[in-house]
Amino acid sequence: MVDGAGTVLRIDSVVRRGMRLWYYREVEAETPIPFAEQILFSDEQLVVVDKPHFLPMTPGGRFVQESLLVRLKRQFGEASLTPIHRLDRETAGVVIFSRRADTRGRYQSLFQKRSVQKTYEALAAPMQGRAFPFTYRSRMVDSERFFLMQEEAGEPNAETVVDLIGMRGALALYRLHPHTGRKHQLRVHMAALGAPILNDSFYPVALPVQDDDYARPLKLLARAIEFDDPVSGERRRFESRRSLGDETN
Repeated sequence: MVDGAGTVLRIDSVVRRGMRLWYYREVEAETPIPFAEQILFSDEQLVVVDKPHFLPMTPGGRFVQESLLVRLKRQFGEASLTPIHRLDRETAGVVIFSRRADTRGRYQSLFQKRSVQKTYEALAAPMQGRAFPFTYRSRMVDSERFFLMQEEAGEPNAETVVDLIGMRGALALYRLHPHTGRKHQLRVHMAALGAPILNDSFYPVALPVQDDDYARPLKLLARAIEFDDPVSGERRRFESRRSLGDETN
C-alpha cells in the first residue's frame, strides 16, 4: 500500500482524512492478455499510448499486473504515472498518462472543461433514413446494475455527434465525437439509435459473463485526441495506428 506520492506505508504510518491510498494486491493465476500497447509519444510531461482491446487501464477485478498502468510503470520505472482520462477495457485507442504531479491538474482540467476534441470510430449496423452528420442527446444515469448506464427522460446530459465514414460490407463505419464524457456514452447512444456497436456484450442487452473471446473485440476505437497543451502551448494531436478491421489489436 502506498500514498499518493508513491511512499510505501508501514503498519505504524499516519494517515489523514483526504489522503489517497493505493493498494496493490496479488491475483492468483492472473490471465495474461496477449496484446501489446504501443507508445505514440512521450516527453517530460506526458506518455501517450495506443491501448489494445481487452487491456484494462488500471488494476481491478481479476487484473493487476495485466493492466496498462502497471505495464507502463514497469516499462518507464515511474511510480507516479497517472492516467488523465479513461477508456473502457473493451475499447482500444489513444489514452494519455501524466508523468508529473505538479502539472497533472492542468491537463486534467482540459477534460473537465471539455477543451479536448476526441474522435472515435465504430462498426455497427447501418442507420436507415438518417442524414449525416447529426447530433444525438439524451439523459444518462446509472442503472440498477452497477456496471451499466441507462437513458431516462429529462434534461440531456450526454451529447454525441454521429457521422458516417462509409460502408464496410454489410456494416457501417461511423465517426463519433462525444461532446460529453459519460460512462459508456458511445455504447449507450449507438444502441439507442438502433445500431449497437459490433460485439458489445453490455448494450442493448447485458450478456452473461464469459471468458474473453479475442476474435470478437468490441468494434470501438479511440481514433484521435486533439488539444492545446497547457504547458508548452503547442497544438497536440495524437492518432491511433490501429484498425477496427484488425482482429489482432
